[in-house]
Amino acid sequence: MNTAVSIPIWSMVLCYLLLLIPLGIAWYMRMGILQRMLWTALRMTVQLALVGLALIYVFRWNNNWVNIGWIAAAIGFATYSAIQNTELNYRKFFGPVFAALFLSAGAVLLFFNGILLDLDNVFSAQYLIIIGGMLLGNALKGIIIGIADFYKAIHQNRKRYLYYLAAGASQMEALTPFFREGLKAALNPSLASMATMGIVFLPGMMTGQIIGGSSPDTAIRYQLAIMITIFVCITLSVTLTILFSVRQSFDGFGNLREEVFRE
Repeated sequence: MNTAVSIPIWSMVLCYLLLLIPLGIAWYMRMGILQRMLWTALRMTVQLALVGLALIYVFRWNNNWVNIGWIAAAIGFATYSAIQNTELNYRKFFGPVFAALFLSAGAVLLFFNGILLDLDNVFSAQYLIIIGGMLLGNALKGIIIGIADFYKAIHQNRKRYLYYLAAGASQMEALTPFFREGLKAALNPSLASMATMGIVFLPGMMTGQIIGGSSPDTAIRYQLAIMITIFVCITLSVTLTILFSVRQSFDGFGNLREEVFRE
């Protein structure tokens, strides 16, 4: 099969002109997000351009420590972004979220590279950085939904939570209904995506591999493997984030601390 067709600069200019459609609609409807849309498009362009340039050298060096450092930095940025998109306190949640992402994404990534692909070097840049980025990106979305839903539900249903404690439930027993709903909320988008995959849409990784020259059966196997590992990574990361953060989010009497939320 042929390799992917290169996209020339003038074609990319035409592609960016497509943004005039959503920008025009946002302006006409007075949606108040015109500036945000422009800034997001610019930020995406600069970030991807810089990352693309950096990856050229990272792939060329393919040094294990550099590759691991890249993933560690990505986990740090993902942690910051996850907390930024909630109302939670940075100081209290950075450690738990970072640890949860490091353990869940790290374990699943090593399983994918070492067991499923049986690579000689599980830290190879081509797989560690690309697959790791996909795991972290999806786990990030799950954590944002899961922990925000969990702590908001407890805050809004404080009397119900305290009633469980007063009735003799342990703290974990009292937290379980909120834990369950937060985890369900985090997993629902992935479940919906998996249920319609192949019928409603062809996922990005599969499409990219086919365009890049891989056979459809190879692309399908990769897509199935990555979707399963992504789902596992989201489940683990959200679960661990909640478990790691509970101890410092509640006082000795089981009350949710006020400083859990940003002012």
